[in-house]
Parts: sequence; structure tokens; C-alpha cells
Amino acid sequence: MTILSPTMTAVRLYGARDLRVDQIPHPGQPGPGQALLRVTAIGVCGSDLHNYIDGRIGDSVVTTPLILGHEFGAVVEAVGPEAFDGNFAPLTPGVRVAVDPAQPCGRCEMCEQGHPNLCYRLHFCGSFPDDGSLCEYMIMPAHTCFPIPASIDDAGAALLEPLGIAIHAIDLAKIQVANSVAILGAGCIGLYLLQMAKLSGADPVFVVDQYDWRLKMAEQYGGVPINFQTVDPVKAVMEATYQRGVDVAIEAAWADHSVQQAAEMARMGGRLVLVGIPGSDKVELKHSTIRRKGLTMRTARRMKHTYPRAIHMATHGMVDLNGIVSHRFPLEQTPEAYALNAAYQDNVVKIIIETTGQA
Repeated sequence: MTILSPTMTAVRLYGARDLRVDQIPHPGQPGPGQALLRVTAIGVCGSDLHNYIDGRIGDSVVTTPLILGHEFGAVVEAVGPEAFDGNFAPLTPGVRVAVDPAQPCGRCEMCEQGHPNLCYRLHFCGSFPDDGSLCEYMIMPAHTCFPIPASIDDAGAALLEPLGIAIHAIDLAKIQVANSVAILGAGCIGLYLLQMAKLSGADPVFVVDQYDWRLKMAEQYGGVPINFQTVDPVKAVMEATYQRGVDVAIEAAWADHSVQQAAEMARMGGRLVLVGIPGSDKVELKHSTIRRKGLTMRTARRMKHTYPRAIHMATHGMVDLNGIVSHRFPLEQTPEAYALNAAYQDNVVKIIIETTGQA
């Protein structure tokens, strides 16, 4: 392959709300087990917004310019020796792929126990100090690449990552047929969680948010919408369940007061799954609530090898993958996209950044 330009366009975060479109060196040719990717589409995630708004996420602070982005699809431009994809098949140039942003070591205690998302030496795209996918080209381990069929477009390839997060969270929730569920947050992850919960046989599924346009989408996917700006969401769920509470409560918002609300919605002996990330890096939760109810609480740390399942679901029409996309921006307008998303303007649900103008 001939590299036409020694530089490429990338969008980097310099500090809180300071995104800049830069020209940086092209990553070059891939080494053994690696793939050079031409990025086609990138999703804007809630964790990206944390970095954008605060210049950090949790205790990970952005101290040097960082390329954000971890939800992305790409085309394989070149591969190094011994390049095998996520299905352990040879990876070849020209293949369209969805890319797992997590790069576990594969050798530590957690990896060997089957928990690569808890890897001691985990690298993750767009999480400081590892650059992400808001750029034209990048090099990734070939095993993070999962070939996708033509029925999944470029935007869909990027959306397989948040769908994978939802699948992992539902796995943790251990939902059974006819379990009642409450989901707090009707953003991208929340709407995928709703679809996964319904596929698992949950009923009813209450969805709590403050934006009517998101709640309307939740209703279309079979959820029972609750706007916490107009009603007390805990009271509404308890009344609807005859004061029993739900079997499973999933927090998928900003993990502030919503964590306590989720715990209050859960029944005695119920399950609480935390997916959202708090801006304060603190969980607001009364110990007496979870203790007296005997709740089982699980926290979702990204995902565990969910891409094959996500691709299967998308290919077979089991999930509405692209229905949540509300906005598309070219790479050069990424700063405007992030500003819009952070302000929750123009009925935003999910933004896709496109590097090629095609999706």
C-alpha cells in the first residue's frame, strides 16, 4: 500500500471543552499481529462527554492532547504478519470491521480467568493516555477487528460497541422471563438495554429520563416511560408494581442521585446493576437501602467479548441498531457535535461522526 500523505486529520482534546482539529503524523505500516485501519464512523459516547466536559473521567485526567473516540467502524488498509481477527481467522485488506476498543494483555490473572475487561494492563482507545478513533487512520491489534456483513453500515459498525455494553450489563442482571425491570437513563445505552431486556422476556420495563423525545423512543421499543421532571420516578414505579418494586434496576444515566433512586425501585432481594459513570467519581447511595433490601449489586466494566453476539443480533434483525442515531457530523465538525451533545440540544440521542461522508 502507498501512503499518499505523511499526515492525517485527527480531533484532539486539550482540556475541558477544548477540542481541536489537528494534522498529526500518519501512523505508518502495521507490525506483526497488527492492522492499519481507515476509520469510517465514530460514535459519541457518554464517557467521551465526561472527558469533554471535565477534562477527565473518574480519576483519569487528560494532561496532554488526547484523541477521543472508542465506538468505531473501519476498513482494513493493511495487515502485518500473523494478523488474525477477533474470530481467529486471517484478517485481510479491504474488509470492513467493527473494532473492539479494549486491548487486554491476555496474560494476567484476570485475563486468564476470563475477565479481560478487568485486565491489569488494559489499554482502551480514547482513555488517557491511549489515543482513540477520532482520526482518519489508526493501528490496532488485528484480534480486536470483527468483520461485518454489508447489511451493517458504517454507523452500525460503530454502534456495535455500545450494544456490546448493553449485552454485558444484561448478562450481569441475569434477567428471567417476566422479570420486571427499571432502566434509569434513555440515552444510547439505556435504549439498547431496553431492547435487550425485552428480548430477554422482561415485562414491564420502566424507563426513566427527563427528555420527552428520548422517552418517546423508549415507548416505541416497548418501555413504560417515566419523566422524572414531572413525576417522582420511585413513587411511579412502586405504585405500578403494587409497592413490590422491580426485580432488576439498571442505572444507565450519570450515576448521581439516580443510583439511590434505582436502589429504591428494586424489590427486596432484587438486583441492581450500575452502568453509568458519575461526574463526581462518587456513588451516592444510602447503605441502609441496599442492606435492608439485601440487594445484589453489580457494576458493569465495559464488556466481555460480546461482538459476535452483537453482530448476530444486528444481522438477524433482533435489535434496531441504527434507530437511535439522531445526528451525523463530518470529522472536521466534531467540536460542534460535542458541544451540541453536551448541551442536549436539538433532540439529540446519538451522534455519529463520519470520516468519509458515507454511512
